[in-house]
Formats: sequence, structure tokens, C-alpha cells
Amino acid sequence: MIFNSILIANRGEIACRVIKTAKEMGIRSVAVYVDADKDAPFVKDADESVKLKDGGYLDADQIIEAALKTDAQAIHPGYGFLSENASFARKVKKSGLIWVGPSPHVISVMGDKLKAKELAIKADVPTLPMTSNPKQASKIGYPLLIKAAAGGGGKGMRIVNKSKELKDSIISAQREALNGFNDDRIFIERYVEKSRHIEIQIIGDSHGNVVHLGERECSIQRRHQKIIEESPSPRVTDEIRNKMGDAAVKLAKQIKYESAGTVEFLFDDKTGEFWFLEVNTRLQVEHPVTEEVTGIDLVSEQLKIARGEPLQFKQTDINWKGSSIEARLYAEDPNNDFLPEIGTLIAFDKDESVEARWDSGVTKGTIVGTDFDPMLAKIISYAPNRTDAAGKLAKALESAHIGGVKTNRDFLINCLKSSEFIDGNTTTDFIDRVNPARKLTLDQDSLEHVTAVATLWLQARNRDNANVANFMPSGWTNGRLPSQAVVFEHEGSEIKIGYKLMRDGSFKLSTGKNANIYSADNHGIDCVYDDKRHYAKVTKDADKLLVHMPYGDVMLNIKPKFVIPGLEVAKGGLTAPMPGKVIDIKVKKGKKVKTGDTLVILEAMKMEHSIKASEDGTVTQLLISVNDQVENGALLMIVE
Repeated sequence: MIFNSILIANRGEIACRVIKTAKEMGIRSVAVYVDADKDAPFVKDADESVKLKDGGYLDADQIIEAALKTDAQAIHPGYGFLSENASFARKVKKSGLIWVGPSPHVISVMGDKLKAKELAIKADVPTLPMTSNPKQASKIGYPLLIKAAAGGGGKGMRIVNKSKELKDSIISAQREALNGFNDDRIFIERYVEKSRHIEIQIIGDSHGNVVHLGERECSIQRRHQKIIEESPSPRVTDEIRNKMGDAAVKLAKQIKYESAGTVEFLFDDKTGEFWFLEVNTRLQVEHPVTEEVTGIDLVSEQLKIARGEPLQFKQTDINWKGSSIEARLYAEDPNNDFLPEIGTLIAFDKDESVEARWDSGVTKGTIVGTDFDPMLAKIISYAPNRTDAAGKLAKALESAHIGGVKTNRDFLINCLKSSEFIDGNTTTDFIDRVNPARKLTLDQDSLEHVTAVATLWLQARNRDNANVANFMPSGWTNGRLPSQAVVFEHEGSEIKIGYKLMRDGSFKLSTGKNANIYSADNHGIDCVYDDKRHYAKVTKDADKLLVHMPYGDVMLNIKPKFVIPGLEVAKGGLTAPMPGKVIDIKVKKGKKVKTGDTLVILEAMKMEHSIKASEDGTVTQLLISVNDQVENGALLMIVE
């Protein structure tokens, strides 16, 4: 089954990731894309690309047609979309193409969380109490966790604390699962509040060989989606690893598993007990940390297995060296319940001097919309020990120059630097328990420093671009006029920085500090302020100024001299906390509502978000309809 060309039925960073290994193996790659991705890096990285019409990445027939049209011999599904769709895998094989992944039968059995649980029970692997019948939910006991039977990534997941929440939670989970996986089946299991998510990477060939590549810990999550993953786990001992690994391999061998996959367990931090959760019959987002500590390229192994080659290593050959940690950088607002953000990336530059692996599907100029998951990149560090791996990852995030949309970067940095993380105290309640700062907070001195740097950069650029009297010193006047000044806005606060060029070439600032410019160009400035010198990358986009400081990026707005008053939001107005599509309205005009009542459900990035009443009141105006597309801050209704 030798092949020299593949089509990647996916997008973004995973398409880029598969293309990278394909190139290293001398395999031609074909990408598919939709209008929203026409300028995405993966489209240009591939040797050839085909545009998909209606149906996009979930249209199996169109994807197979694109493969046949471009003479691709195999299809790699990536993760998400159709990667765990047995029907798609069957169609691929029926069309004469090679499927890079486990057999359709295995996908049906192990990819279906309900069937996988039944199989785990038969294999004597411990499982949590569960049911697919809502009427049996009370027998399990609250709190409960609703999960999609056909997928993962947090889609179709809901925590239910009380019986009165069950019905609406099931409806919402089913709708989200159908939208994300084209399958609305759900099941209900006991929710364990304090635990760890430990997953075992398995890999098997068509010759009956199955091995595990150790564990990954993925306990730090928000909205049931992982944001920090690592290998090895700070809690798993060699004994526990062997037990979990043996259970995962036993399960995989029982149904003759081929390709890469992941067996997930819920781990009790106190007792060391673990329970089987699910099987992901695909590559995982967090697979790089396993690659870093084992030295095994998982995509390469997938392609070799699809060609019919046996594994070139046995379980005793697998060694784990050092520590690797991955952070997922998302376009989202941690201060707004981590809801997705949209916009254009005005900067996306990593610092090449900081050793880290960046798996990304975006660049400067990428438009982050509402069509897909808002992940911008995975940043992966490796070091001989966990403490250094955490420090390197935090430094890589701090050193990057990224802006244009809000991200969770500063939150990730604060997670990685927390004493609880360094100590390995990373159970699933980490975010609620530790509550790391969700944004970069500047004290007055820091705010004056960054605005002074921004002012000096603007002054230098204005001088370089001056067309009239550019031979005169900056700010020269033959009258006694006030010093030049720039006014900035940062998170609702105004900062005015006045400056005056002195005879020795230095600047006197209204902050009372002196400054010097060593060099400045369109990309940044090397300057001294209050005896502290550093090079700051600077990116300007209209009235936005993104300034990179030693601790990270700061977005400033340059205030115009004459401000046109904006429209005021009506009193009692309920506004959209993010851009999205209105998929359900729970109230009508004239209805009384109570604090906490769900009023509107928005969909963005294939996830549902409930907009709730912040106080008791009556709906006096309803300004939206189902299927409306609304922008962030749009007025939805008036509740008086």
C-alpha cells in the first residue's frame, strides 16, 4: 500500500502539522479549504489545494472527490470534523483511497463513547456509573456530566448540578453535538469534581503490535476544553503508568487497533484509582508533548502504518526523557468567561531566540472569525525537568509579539508561573481553586513606562516621515508653546504623555522622567526610559498601537484630538458578550425574568453560550430573531 500523496481533510494548525511531516517523508500533500480559510497558511503550505463548497469540512463526498481529482492516494483526517466518523472512513476505503487511521469498525466501537465503555467493562477496566437514559440520571446522583457520544473537545458537554437543569442541558448538548459531529447522541455519567485527566497514547500496526507511549496530563481546562497539557504527569508514578498503559493496550489489542489513538482515564488524586472515560481514535491536539519526551513522530508513524509497515519498536524500547508542556493559545477573553473573540491579528511574531515549538495555523493578517474553533497556536516546551519546561513555556509566551484580538496568553503565563502549577497541584479544579490572574495588570509606573515608549516611537516615526521642515529639531518653535503630547486610552483609562526634546538629544517627559532613543524604525524602538533600556517591538494599526514590553504586549488606543460621542447603550440593555448566531430565544416581550434565567443562546465557533439575566425584570423590547448574526456588544433586548 505504498503511496506518495495524501489529502488532509482538515484545516488550521493540524493541516500544517500533517503537511510538515509529509514533506519530510517526501509525500505530496493536498489541502481542502472553504472561503473563510482561503488565505490561511495551510492552503499555501500544501502542494495543491481544492476549495470546498456548501458542507465544507463535513462534506465527505466532496472531500473524497477532491482527493480523486488531485490524484491523492490517501486521506489523513486530522482531528475533529470527520476524523472519528466511521461512515466517512468506509467511503474513503470504498473509493479506493487509503485511510490513515484505524478501521471503520474500530472507529465505530471505540470512537463511540457508549460502545467503548461497554467494551471497557467487558475487559475489566474500571468505569464510572453512566446511562444514556435521562430517566435514570437520578440513580447516578448529582452532579452529573452530559457528554456527546460521537466526539470530544468540550462540544456537547454540560455539568448538571440539579434535576431542574437536566432537560435544558440535554437539549443544548444534543444540538451542539449534532452541529459539531453530525450526531446528537449523548450519555450521562457521574461528575467527579476533584480529579485529574490522564490519557495514554497508544499506537498499533496491522501486524498485531500495540504499544503505549506513556501518559499525558490534561487536567487544566476551561469550558471542558484543555488549555495546558504535559507529559509526564507530575502525579503518575511508574507503577500507575504501567497499570494504565497495560489497561489501554489490553483494550486496543482486543479489537486489533491500528494507527494512533488515545485512551482517556479519570484519576483520583488522593487514592490513585482511575476510571476509563473514552477512546479517541485519532491524533490529539496535545500529541506534541508525547513526541517531545519519546522522540517519536506520531504523524510519521500513522503514515507508515497506513502503508502496512510494522512498528519498528517494542514496548521495552520506549523511553521517556525530560518534561514537555503544551499551552493552547486561544482568541478569547478570559475576563468574559473565556468567550471567543474575533478580529484581525495585527501581529503574530514569535521570538526565535526562545526555544519552543510553535504549531500554528495563523499569521499576521489572519482574520479570526466565528466559523471555527478560536485556537491560534499550540506552544510546546521541552526541558530535562518540569520546572524548566514551565519556565521556558512562560518565557516563549511572554516574548512573542501577538495582538489584534484578545487572547488567553497572559492567563496561561500566570497559570504556568503559579506555585500550585510548579508544585504539580494541577487537578481539574485548578482554575477555580488557584484563580490565576486572567489578564496583564499594569501599575501606574508600568503604564507610564509603556505609554512613554509608545510616545517616543510615534515621535520618531513622525520625524522620519516629515515632508516639511524636517531639518528642524522635533517640537522646535519660536514661541513659548506647551510641550507636544500624545493621549492614549488603555482599558478605560486615559494617559497623557507630554514630551520635549532637549539640547543633548534626550527627551524630558511629563512623567518627570528622562528618555533617550538609540534607534527606531517601522518595527520597533531601542530606547532608555528612567535608566531602563530595552528594545520594544511596535505594531500600528489605524489608531491601535501594540507595544511589546519585557513582560508582554500592551494594546494602546491613540486618542484623536476631537472625539465624536458614541451611542449610549439603553438602560437595562442586554448586549451580546461575543459575536455569534442567535439559535434560541427563551423569552418573549412582556415576560418577567429572574436573575440567572437563560434569555438567549448564541452559537460561536461551534459552541453554544447561554446569555443570562443579571437581575430581575421585565422584557420590554426584543430586538433579535432566531438565526440573526450579531456582533460583539450588539443590543439584544431591554430588560427593565
